[in-house]
Amino acid sequence: MSNLQNTTSSSVIFLLTGVPWLEAFHTWISIPFCFLYATALSGNSMVLFAIVTQPSLHEPMYYFLSMLSTTDLGLSVSTLFTMLGIFWFNAREISFNACLSQMFFIKFFTVMESSVLLAMAFDRFVAISDPLRYAIILTDSRITQIGVAIVIRGTITLTPMVALLTRLSYCHSRMLHHSYCFHPDVMKLSCTDTRLNNAVGLTAMISTVGVDSILIPFSYVLIIKTILSIASPEERKKAFSTCISHIGAVAIFYIPLISLSFVHRFGKRAPAFVHTVIANTYLLLPPVMNPIIYSVKTKQIRRAVIKILHSKDTKNHRNSLCQVVLSIEK
Repeated sequence: MSNLQNTTSSSVIFLLTGVPWLEAFHTWISIPFCFLYATALSGNSMVLFAIVTQPSLHEPMYYFLSMLSTTDLGLSVSTLFTMLGIFWFNAREISFNACLSQMFFIKFFTVMESSVLLAMAFDRFVAISDPLRYAIILTDSRITQIGVAIVIRGTITLTPMVALLTRLSYCHSRMLHHSYCFHPDVMKLSCTDTRLNNAVGLTAMISTVGVDSILIPFSYVLIIKTILSIASPEERKKAFSTCISHIGAVAIFYIPLISLSFVHRFGKRAPAFVHTVIANTYLLLPPVMNPIIYSVKTKQIRRAVIKILHSKDTKNHRNSLCQVVLSIEK
């Protein structure tokens, strides 16, 4: 009995996995991962900075986009250190408490991203179906309430799911199949009954990501119905163009997430490499692609980013001129 208790304490150490069968090439494999992380962190930071500093972007649509960028930053940081630690230093060990913390934040930011995408779908529906009351419906205070509700929703639904892992005993292999702690992966290592954990975890995901994945397409059915009722072809085109970026963000979030769920449940015979590719795609693709999509497809964001970059270049040029002048005076 004491042995079982020891295996559930904070002294439990799990072993993370990099890219199976390619351990000798982890240093080289880290190069594209570093590029992806740098792109995700810099791109989302730039979009977030542009929205905060540019008064022209202080509108509901861009407030929700700032929430999406914040979520993507959190999702990237949640896995950055363990993933690069494996590739650079072969640091595969992770403590039980650290594993639980990482697992919570990965799930938390996943649920947050799903919730923000739903809020953005609602934003587009209101903007297209009732543009005259758009500013009245989506006030700053209401957007703040939506943001707080998203955080509370993720915390309440995910805390029991992660906390219940502390009741399990881990007397089998401690080898995880990803470079980060993933809830189903940790449960598979337990030698005790996990039916309650499975039920709570499934309920949490169905009540959040599952519900969102139904409501988002439903909102677009209503949006398309509204757009088709518009008489002018130009106005139809303009209305559709405002939704393209959001549709792309929804696709790059849900397709890898659904693929990972299917692989975990039905792809037990699939090569380990397939699990690794899909698992890393699920975490890295949305943070990398979202700022690119919104910068390319949204004219206001693109102009704001260019303006910020131009102002930085001008400032650097002025600083260099000052240094030249000072050197001449000396």
